[in-house]
Amino acid sequence: MTRLFVFDLDGTLVDSLRDLAESANELLGECGRPPLRVDAVGRMVGEGAAQLVARVFAASGIAMPPGALERFLAIYDTRLLNHTRAYDGMPDTLAALSRNASLAVLTNKPLDATVRVLDGLGLSKFFTAGVLGGDGPLPRKPDPSGMLSLCQRAGVTAAEATLVGDSFIDWQTAQNAGTRICLARYGFGFREFPKDRLGKSERLIDSPVDLLLVSST
Repeated sequence: MTRLFVFDLDGTLVDSLRDLAESANELLGECGRPPLRVDAVGRMVGEGAAQLVARVFAASGIAMPPGALERFLAIYDTRLLNHTRAYDGMPDTLAALSRNASLAVLTNKPLDATVRVLDGLGLSKFFTAGVLGGDGPLPRKPDPSGMLSLCQRAGVTAAEATLVGDSFIDWQTAQNAGTRICLARYGFGFREFPKDRLGKSERLIDSPVDLLLVSST
């Protein structure tokens, strides 16, 4: 039985794709480049802001200029909650899960932006077991350090924890940490998931409420 649920943020808890894409495209516009499609940007999300910015410029066919990462973060800082919303049914699902398990967040997004999104959407109250961002002292996903640290904080073994995510990075993190994985097919990160890597032990959900069935098994 799962005693700790650890959630990815972008594409799992919240749909932040439009804000991320519009921030990336504003940066490209400042460099005289045309915007990228929103779904194209979605395929670049998952390994932190630095990788996202590098991929955006690579897709645009130009070298990344000095200070591009810092400029992207400054732009995105003004757009964090313009369009970003919790997925339908997520708050009620978190409330139900928190009655019998601890909840935490593990994301490659910077911690300050993560906390502001969670606070702005009224989700922070559910994550009493901790929130870890990608700019802290521990290595980013898919390194298992963050996941194992959250397990230790919650007083559970890796086998008693489930990572809920939407991307191959999340899947790798769970594999590396020895925890269960539950993949959100509704998340934009799942579009690029190598489906041939899925095994019989992975749980797949099509909406947040499906997690309630996962938690009971």
